[in-house]
Amino acid sequence: MKKHLLSLIAFLIPILNFAQETPPEIGIDEKINQAFLPVSNFFSNVIFFQIAGIPFVLILLVFSATFFTLYFGFPNFRYFWRAIQTVRGKYEDIENHGAKILYGEGGIAQGVDMNKVDDFKAHIETLDDDLAIDGNIVDTIRDESSAGEVSHFQALATAVSGTVGNGNIAGVALAIALGGPGATFWMVVCGLLGMSTKFVECTLGVQYRDVGPDGTVYGGPMYYLSKGLKEKGFATLGKIAAVLFAIFCIGGSFGGGNAAQSNQATIVLKDLFNLQSTAAGFWIGVLLAILVGIIIIGGIKRIAQVTERVVPFMAIFYIIACLYIILSNYTLIDDAINLIITEAFKPTAIGVGSLIGVLLVGFKRAAFSNEAGAGSASIAHSAVRTKYSASEGLVALLEPFIDTVVICTMTALVIIIFNMGGYFEYGDVTGHGVAIIDGVSYEGSGITAQAFHAFIPYSNIFLTIAVFLFAVSTMISWSYYGLQSWKYLFGRGKTMDLVYKVLFCIFIIIGAAANMKSIWDFSDAMIFAMIFPNMIGLFFLFPVVKKQLRRYLDAIKMKREAISD
Repeated sequence: MKKHLLSLIAFLIPILNFAQETPPEIGIDEKINQAFLPVSNFFSNVIFFQIAGIPFVLILLVFSATFFTLYFGFPNFRYFWRAIQTVRGKYEDIENHGAKILYGEGGIAQGVDMNKVDDFKAHIETLDDDLAIDGNIVDTIRDESSAGEVSHFQALATAVSGTVGNGNIAGVALAIALGGPGATFWMVVCGLLGMSTKFVECTLGVQYRDVGPDGTVYGGPMYYLSKGLKEKGFATLGKIAAVLFAIFCIGGSFGGGNAAQSNQATIVLKDLFNLQSTAAGFWIGVLLAILVGIIIIGGIKRIAQVTERVVPFMAIFYIIACLYIILSNYTLIDDAINLIITEAFKPTAIGVGSLIGVLLVGFKRAAFSNEAGAGSASIAHSAVRTKYSASEGLVALLEPFIDTVVICTMTALVIIIFNMGGYFEYGDVTGHGVAIIDGVSYEGSGITAQAFHAFIPYSNIFLTIAVFLFAVSTMISWSYYGLQSWKYLFGRGKTMDLVYKVLFCIFIIIGAAANMKSIWDFSDAMIFAMIFPNMIGLFFLFPVVKKQLRRYLDAIKMKREAISD
């Protein structure tokens, strides 16, 4: 434990000593950026190694998503409505404690062993038409399996807040600036396929979670890798993969779930208030770190309480603003969609120049945004109160749809419609995702802000608030993901928890101060690194998911049949 902690501190020393390694005339923001850049470049080069010119991690991601989609019979479409019904609580009566068969005016059936199929069926046949079931069906009466800290909706809100963030605003703008309108098409494809992957990993997250003596839930890939692979006879492989995932997840919490978010919040705040100081990013980061630090002390329950209110609010208002712009320019919608489709297969954006190039841009940004395959969301979903692991897997498949298919597409349409006026050229050859608009360089959320400002007066204020809220909600959710991984490596003591939270807040400051390229390169590397160990678990354990899905669907079916009879 101490060895791991010392290694992490050693990793941070060059960044924290930035003031001694750069000329005194350079601003504090640039000092931080110069210290962090070598770290970012190293991890980016290692993780995104290529095979035949394509990053192997993207090949793995696309193959696995396609395989799970086919194996489970297109769950992203077949079970979409059932997932919505689960979130709404339609099936809560089969997930409560105990198993009571009520009929008449509430008399409880006596002498019926609800864990025996024959007894259950025999009793069902004796019931009147006014039967009501309040409880679990056969083979579901296990109180220990109903452990959990949050509801289906709260778990979804927490996980969505970790995925619906500035990847939807800045990431989409980055994708279009680099790959042109065609990148949007491949983002949507990746989102649809990712729904299947998310279903698999979140089912496993609940299935193999740990529950502490105080009822606190510990779940995620670390647990289904170690426990699940041990069941299959690969205990050593599972332990190694779990440790690797935990390390990468901590890095992901510091990068994509933290530094990238504070980076974009800082960009829009500096633009809104026209802050020119070379230390502006640093001080914005300090204020953000204080705010987030106060929130994350409360743990998953407080995070759930915050996110279930903030996420729907900010998502709805952001979608309304996008819809206003899109519908106000309805005559351009067909042109924008035509560009998205044609440019997906025959890209003209400079800098990509090929189908593979624009596909990679789209898939990379979509995967960063919805995190399907990375396994991170299963950590939040593991905390749900349920006796059926597949129920939460179905809920989880809604995330990539909300995140990528809906919100990312709307952002893309707004930017593409805006650029019908020819404000900037698609395909930034620098690779930074920069757009030159009216002679001024914009990147990430700055591009989206310009598109909003062109159609909605004072929208720069609205978008700044939206980006800020997206950033904060994503950071507090990812702090939970990273902390769970930290606990797995270093134990569940309060002192070690505090160490993690302090480091997390330090990376908020680093993200706010450094430039977008170095932060997002590091963030991409950490998010995608999680895919390697996570996929080991998914490919070993997907038959378990099929069994649990059948169990959940059978429970729903038996309830319906009992009531109808």
